[in-house]
Amino acid sequence: MPHTRKNLVTLWQMSALKRNIELLAPARDYLSAVDAVDCGADAIYIGAGRFGARYAATNSVEDIARAVEYAHKYGVKVYVTLNTLLFDDELEQAKSQAEAVVAAGVDALIVQDMAYCRMGLKAPLHASTQTACSTAEQVAFFEQVGFARAILERNLSLEQIKEIGQKTNIELEAFIHGAICVCHSGRCYLSRSTSERSGNRGECSQPCRLPYDLTDGNGTIYIKGKHLLSVQDLDLTERIGAMLDAGVNSFKIEGRLKDRTYLRNIVSHYRRILDHHITQRTDCQRASVGNSTIEFEPNPAKSFTRGGGVYLFDGKRAGVASFDTPKAMGEKIGKVTKVAGSRFTLSHSATLATGDGICFISNGEAVGTNINKIEGAWITPNRIDGIKEGAIIYRNFDRLFLQSVERSRIRRSIEATLEVTFAEQSISITATDSQDISATVTADYQTEVANNIDKMMQTIVQQLTKSGQTIFSVNKVLANNIRFAPASLLAQLRRDVLAKLELKRIATHKAQPPFMENNKAKFHSTILTEQENVTNHLSHQFYADHGATVIAEGIDLKASTQGCRVMITDYCIRREMGQCLLQKPTIKGELYLERGRKKYKLSFDCKRCQMSLTDII
Repeated sequence: MPHTRKNLVTLWQMSALKRNIELLAPARDYLSAVDAVDCGADAIYIGAGRFGARYAATNSVEDIARAVEYAHKYGVKVYVTLNTLLFDDELEQAKSQAEAVVAAGVDALIVQDMAYCRMGLKAPLHASTQTACSTAEQVAFFEQVGFARAILERNLSLEQIKEIGQKTNIELEAFIHGAICVCHSGRCYLSRSTSERSGNRGECSQPCRLPYDLTDGNGTIYIKGKHLLSVQDLDLTERIGAMLDAGVNSFKIEGRLKDRTYLRNIVSHYRRILDHHITQRTDCQRASVGNSTIEFEPNPAKSFTRGGGVYLFDGKRAGVASFDTPKAMGEKIGKVTKVAGSRFTLSHSATLATGDGICFISNGEAVGTNINKIEGAWITPNRIDGIKEGAIIYRNFDRLFLQSVERSRIRRSIEATLEVTFAEQSISITATDSQDISATVTADYQTEVANNIDKMMQTIVQQLTKSGQTIFSVNKVLANNIRFAPASLLAQLRRDVLAKLELKRIATHKAQPPFMENNKAKFHSTILTEQENVTNHLSHQFYADHGATVIAEGIDLKASTQGCRVMITDYCIRREMGQCLLQKPTIKGELYLERGRKKYKLSFDCKRCQMSLTDII
């Protein structure tokens, strides 16, 4: 059917009605940002100099600006994480930094502290997962008050995400891969209870990954020295379609502290998965452009993972913790069948190689070693201690795979058409990309009639398709009124027009509307507990203006967390160990977690199916 004006309007309207679906990747630094973009991310999130929830992943404004320029070539968005709580004496510096990264061209700011709503920033705001976006009521407030996006809590099930999607219209971002905070995000003060390091201030010491004793508080130990709060990592590869149907717009990979091989592997994996599901839905479209080419086969099991699973996505269940170790066990290789001296064999032919790292459980703890030699079926590790018949062997370092990722050439390219037009006194080339953005260059040149038009056309195609050093892949070449021109001139015009098109792509990147506070929006409660993390006067005034009448001081302002609830979670130790209070447990009475001199009382809200920890000592 020809594209009449009426048809074009209809096609445009259909495109405008489609949901932009985004693969969102972490970027520790500029080089990681480039890797994420090249491997197919539609957006990246990166930390600034201060006030981000990963203290060890900070970047200068100049490096953020470089990342923005690179990303925007492909229509990829850049979000800056400013998602820690602010104290009054930090407000001015926080505002100055926010203004600087906005001036650098970032597409949105991810924030936890509502003080940012009162800074007049010229950028959209995303409500961080640290704001505990776990109910439709909470998310609706962020939508009504003016946030562009809500980042959902990692404890949520598919049914809870569906409910939020049905009851709100705000963009929804959800985690799909990586480490899980066992607590409700932003409501954990466990690190703060053991030191001055606060998770809400970007310095979590990860005490949830440490071993604890489970006791009755009076000397009886039910479980000794186990990692009772350490849960497995997330891998929602098989749930992406369901998340799309539930209303998720942005699919987030965790890991701003992970290395570049992790990033390349995981982003490439989810790019394939997400593309597959997008093509099956007429109401969805990818949020950026460009095709990524890699030279390795992505496999999430090959990168750091604590036994990736779906956590509570399918509902609250047991089997989500890793009591023996908080470390990455890796992929299961096989069971030990024989041990002879310093060697062992496995239950089936393995693909282990010298230099690989393996681990196994010995005496209730994870033990690791390297492979020194492989001779037939016999495997010689660096140390044999603890490897016994029947032991399950895992590979947590695949040397050959990681080498293939590190050495892989990765390129992301945007399809473009080049059209050359000859005149007697000039040659013009117009480049048009897949989004119909175009640029033209013209050179004054006395052309001549071509003696062999077919041969000249071959030269034109040969010269104009050499686009490997650019962000473009020229897949079509057109020529009008073919005349003779030297190959060198055609090559120079190609370079010039593609460089001009690249700059035009950056210049035409559309900024989203900035945050505009709706003063009529009402917070869902008039009483704010210390769990709402109000730590400065701007945040206090924000909530007061939106209906709160009682506003408690945030826990991070307190000298001590003793007596405070320092964690609330949908994970339950009782459920994990088969001692649910609703299922006739054999262990009754109060339970405590103890480590050294620290002691936490466990409380169980069976109606909500939630567990909390209170700092006792």
